[in-house]
Amino acid sequence: MKTIAIIPARGGSKRLPGKNSMLLGGIPLVAHSILYAQADSRIDAVYVSTDDAEIKKIAIAYGAQVIDRPQHLAGDLEPTVTALKHVLESLESKPETVVLLQPTNPLRPKNLLQNAFEIYEKGRYKNLFTVTQSHQKLGKIKEDKFIPFNYEPGQRSQDLEPLYFENGLLYICKSELILNDTIISKEAYPMLIDHPFGSVDIDTLEDFDYAVYLHKKHTL
Repeated sequence: MKTIAIIPARGGSKRLPGKNSMLLGGIPLVAHSILYAQADSRIDAVYVSTDDAEIKKIAIAYGAQVIDRPQHLAGDLEPTVTALKHVLESLESKPETVVLLQPTNPLRPKNLLQNAFEIYEKGRYKNLFTVTQSHQKLGKIKEDKFIPFNYEPGQRSQDLEPLYFENGLLYICKSELILNDTIISKEAYPMLIDHPFGSVDIDTLEDFDYAVYLHKKHTL
């Protein structure tokens, strides 16, 4: 196998219990990422890493292979890279490249993965991740005072220095980096995504409701 997709989907969400099994457009959340990966011919196999029986059942039903995640790697504070590393260490044959698809980002532009692969391969990068530009006036509160971070008071939003956030839609990474506990290295290519889907990361019911709205809007 040259390239695999890994979808880390644990079952212990506290703010939105059972979110990875919730139906979005009649399809379980985790299945959106499975189907997205299966639609690209570059991906040789799709693996779901989970500690949850229901998610495992869904993953198998949609044609993914399941790697049972041990409980010590399924805690709230456990970084994603440990789940990816566990999958790679569980495989007899190590792939060259891993595509990370988070189930909490179920909506992705149709050609995103194809375009990302083209950039990744042409630039000979070891890893790539997607970002979205923030148009917010940001600051921090210290000693009950608001301290602007990226603007001067009175400055127009359109005149802000561009800042970007990691939107979680897609990651492409060499297996060797993951085995060394890295998903995003200092040399990772930040792929800019200008699409409403870049603002969807489901962690609360409000996030899920927004995803439902965008799914209906962009699939009708």
